[in-house]
Amino acid sequence: MFRSLPTAAAAAACLACALPAAAQFQKPEDAIKYRESVMFVMANHLGRIGAMVQGRVPYDAAVATQNAEIVATMSHLPWPAFAESTPGSGKGKASSKIWSDRAKFDEAARKMQDEVAKLVVAARTNSLDNVKSAFGSVGQACKGCHDNFRNQ
Repeated sequence: MFRSLPTAAAAAACLACALPAAAQFQKPEDAIKYRESVMFVMANHLGRIGAMVQGRVPYDAAVATQNAEIVATMSHLPWPAFAESTPGSGKGKASSKIWSDRAKFDEAARKMQDEVAKLVVAARTNSLDNVKSAFGSVGQACKGCHDNFRNQ
């Protein structure tokens, strides 16, 4: 079937990558639970930074940086779990607009990721003012997506 070992190896690698992605979510409920869990963790780590921004806890650059880095990593995780077979229902759940305007949804996800990356940079400056500014932009990116793609 394959004429060379490199071709066979490449085919095997592609198959190995494709199978886990297809099998990642056995049931729609698994995908929904996964994306909601990711968002929950992100919200908690953003909340820790938010508490510093709002002055409810003392500013700690190392803690802000650590939390921003966690959010940055997590910001790449939920999107594969928004498959067409996994619509949400009810208040606070995924809107069907995600699938009818996927390009706009994907752009909102990228915007959030970009703003979170800026938050990481700001946190590394050891400047609360920089963190405040970047945190506000992250909040606006999150709000924009929730306003457009979450059932109200």
